[in-house]
Amino acid sequence: MPLYEELKIFSGNSNPSLASAVAGYLGSPLSALQAFKFSNDNTFVRIHENVRQRDVFLMQSFSVPVNDHVMEMLIMIDAAKRASAGRITAVIPYYGYGRTDKKDQPRVPITARLIADLLTTAGADRVLTMDLHAGQIQGFFNIPVDELTAMPIIVDHFKTLQLKNPVVVAVDIGISKRARDMAEQLEAPLAIIEKRRTGNDDKSELLNVIGEVEGKTAILMDDEVDTGGTMVNAAAALENAGVIGVYATSTHAVLSGGAAERLKNGPVRSYVCTDTIPLPPGKMNGGVKIVSIAPLLGEAILRIHTGTSVGAMFQKQTYA
Repeated sequence: MPLYEELKIFSGNSNPSLASAVAGYLGSPLSALQAFKFSNDNTFVRIHENVRQRDVFLMQSFSVPVNDHVMEMLIMIDAAKRASAGRITAVIPYYGYGRTDKKDQPRVPITARLIADLLTTAGADRVLTMDLHAGQIQGFFNIPVDELTAMPIIVDHFKTLQLKNPVVVAVDIGISKRARDMAEQLEAPLAIIEKRRTGNDDKSELLNVIGEVEGKTAILMDDEVDTGGTMVNAAAALENAGVIGVYATSTHAVLSGGAAERLKNGPVRSYVCTDTIPLPPGKMNGGVKIVSIAPLLGEAILRIHTGTSVGAMFQKQTYA
C-alpha cells in the first residue's frame, strides 16, 4: 500500500519530454505546474493542483542552462513544501556540478556538496538520480538518495548489435569499475585508457591503452560526454592499437560546444546515450542513438511511492 496519498509528478523546464514519458509509463498525466522568468530574470513557480499530503515527485535535470535549472528546482521544492506536500522527492536524471566532488586544487569549492545542501535546505525529503559522476556524492546528502544506473538499458542495446569480438574500454581509471560491470554483462574483456588531465580547460593527455584490444570491436564507456575530446582521442588511441571498430557510450550526453561535430567527424562509428539530457536537433546526427530511461525512472518512482525495493529492479530485469 502507498505510504502517502496519490502520486503527483511535476516537471521543470529542463526535460519535459522525459517527464512526460515517465508519466506515461505510470499511466497518469503530468500534474500542472507553471515555471517561468519575470522580465527582471527572477524565477517564478506556481503549482496548479492540490498537493497536500500527496507524494510529490519533482523532475528536473541540471543541464544547460545549469544555474537556471538548479534554481528552478529549488523554487519548485519550496513551493511544494509550502503547499503542505506529504513527501517531496527531487528527481534529478542528470546531477550537474557532479564533477566538482572534491578539492583537487588549492582554494576550490566542492560544489556537488553545496548543491546537495541547497536541495536539502529547500525541503527535499529524498533524491532520485541517475549515474552520478562519483559515488561519494550520495554521502553529501543527509536525506535518502536512490542512484539508478542506465547500464541495463545500454547493455541490452549493445547485445542487439551482436558486435564482433567486443571489448569494453574505460576512458579512464575513474570509470573502470562501471566498465568492468558492463564487460561482465556483455561477457567481454576489459581495457582501460590511461590518461592525465592537465589544467581546467577540458584537455587531457592520453598515455596508453591498458589491455588487449587488437582485432576487437571497442565499446568506449564514460558516465558523461561533455566536449567529446576525451572520447575522440581515446578512439584514436584505440585505432592506433589495432581495433577494428569503435563505439562510444555514456549515460549523459552533455555535448557542449562542438562536441556533436567532433564525434561525427571522429573515428567513433556510433554514440549511444540516454535521454537524461534533451538533445536539440542540431546535435543529432546519424551516429547518435538515444535509449530512453523513462521506464527505469517510472519503475523507481512507483517503487518509492509504494515502499518497495528499488535495488531489486536491477536483479536480471530488462527495461525497454
